[in-house]
Amino acid sequence: MIKAVLFDTFGTIVDWRSSIAREGAAVALQKGLSEFDGDGFARAWRAGYRPGMARVTAGERSWVSIDFIHRERLDEILPQFGLPMLDEAERDHLNRAWHRLTPWPDSVPGLKRIKSKFLISPLSNGSVVLLSTIAKRAGIPWDFIFSSDMHRAFKRNPAVYQNAIRLLGMAPDEIMMAAAHNDDLEAARKEGMRTAYINRPTEYGIDQKVDFEAASDWDIIADTVEGVADELDCPKI
Repeated sequence: MIKAVLFDTFGTIVDWRSSIAREGAAVALQKGLSEFDGDGFARAWRAGYRPGMARVTAGERSWVSIDFIHRERLDEILPQFGLPMLDEAERDHLNRAWHRLTPWPDSVPGLKRIKSKFLISPLSNGSVVLLSTIAKRAGIPWDFIFSSDMHRAFKRNPAVYQNAIRLLGMAPDEIMMAAAHNDDLEAARKEGMRTAYINRPTEYGIDQKVDFEAASDWDIIADTVEGVADELDCPKI
């Protein structure tokens, strides 16, 4: 029945926390900061993600991309982490750290296997440039990209899932949503999509409060993307 598998990206396919921690620490070192909490920096930056999207979803502001939301939050937290001296070029480069996220070790091998049988794409809150840049840098083999700026909406807005279904021209149950976040899968299921949970219990580190395990009877429950490939009977590569 399945013809396409769509993937959440931040946390599911890429390890944003470790990636952002490394980038922040590198900038701090260049500025002569001998002590810098890279992990805390990453988590503090990410903490602005959902509130920023919520303002758009609630109609409190017009559409802006996730890159804009990331930059607003970055400017807020730089003084807290001893980096208020960064100029515009340095801030822009650091903001694009989200375009340079590193995949989890199982992501690319698993995606290659799934791609051998199904169409694969992100269904992500990232921008098209962000998602394309991550893929190009890391060798992520997407067939195409569904980005938030394509839908002009953020998950968990039903319009995101509905628009992906419409653009694919498939029945909802011919499409599987794969994610490390139970609420993402719940939203996809409400639109008739099939679901695959990938457990990433260290995504947020010490700040993680949910998504330590599957919270429902998803169609597939796995610990890795390779595990999803196994359940979909995709050949080893």
